[in-house]
Amino acid sequence: MIAKVKANVKDNKNEKRKALPVKKCDSAIDRRVSAIIRESLGNIDKKLAAIDDLTPSCKEVRKLLKQKDKDRILERALERHFNREELIPYQAELIKLQRHMEKAGKKMIITFDGRDASGKGGTIRRVTRYMNAKHFRIVALGRPSIAQQTELHMKRYVEQFPHSGEIVLFDRSWYNRAMVEPIMGFCSKNQYDRFMRKVSSYEYNFTDDGKTSLVKLYFSVSREEQARRFERRKTDPLRRWKLSEVDLQAQDLWDEFTEKKFQLLKRTHTPKSPWYIIKSDDKHLARLNTIKLILSLSKYKGRKRSLDTTPDPKIVIPGDVEFENMKKERKKFGKFLS
Repeated sequence: MIAKVKANVKDNKNEKRKALPVKKCDSAIDRRVSAIIRESLGNIDKKLAAIDDLTPSCKEVRKLLKQKDKDRILERALERHFNREELIPYQAELIKLQRHMEKAGKKMIITFDGRDASGKGGTIRRVTRYMNAKHFRIVALGRPSIAQQTELHMKRYVEQFPHSGEIVLFDRSWYNRAMVEPIMGFCSKNQYDRFMRKVSSYEYNFTDDGKTSLVKLYFSVSREEQARRFERRKTDPLRRWKLSEVDLQAQDLWDEFTEKKFQLLKRTHTPKSPWYIIKSDDKHLARLNTIKLILSLSKYKGRKRSLDTTPDPKIVIPGDVEFENMKKERKKFGKFLS
């Protein structure tokens, strides 16, 4: 154990040399939370120092850890705890929403699309954390089989659509055809163009029953943050499985993915089937505001009126607003900046 601690302390020092600048607090809430964490760190360390009956190994660990290492470990633990606690009231509302949909026979489809390493999977886990597993499904389809390649592109996704009272969350959806597939050469130009022409009418057809709602989310991460997350995947054995062929090329193809995002918003954002862009450099804020968005778009009985479910406009941006922002960027700078 002591050897592991020594190794970890050494690794932490190396991490600090490569670390990105710490983000400044963006709100009064952030400053309040930081103050609470700092105060808690001081209290915890005093209490630990007063304990006499620590085991020899614990005493050795405390000697090895410098004060700044202890502060970092405690701060991270407290921050994670605070983040979990902050999500709970909103996750409780999701349970009410799910119960209402079950009783009313409603159906919901939520698509999680966007750049690689943008936090889609982690957000899905927080959305479904306390839901009734009998009434939701997470769908993450792999490459189509040879037989599926000869069929309508939408068919294998439609086969996964929700039954009455069910929520289905797509970890990447049929919009692979609009982004990853044309860039990586997994579909032809004709297939891409046909999809872009037809997809809005497909969506209208399966939401026109008055029972099915569709929420389309595009997770957007900065180039620097994406690179940092890829680097972590390379070095972390628990995350290495996430690193795919597409991931390895995502940084080099950044501009191509940005252009496809622009075309996506231009051609598939409609009043009846809008896109919502989730800015996800801060994972916790992305998760929190995604849940808020889902709740704010849904009508259900038992809603807690005192709970503010309005998403932060800096984190959740309507697709048409993002499209206009991208147009202005390109006009002013001659290229997209994000």
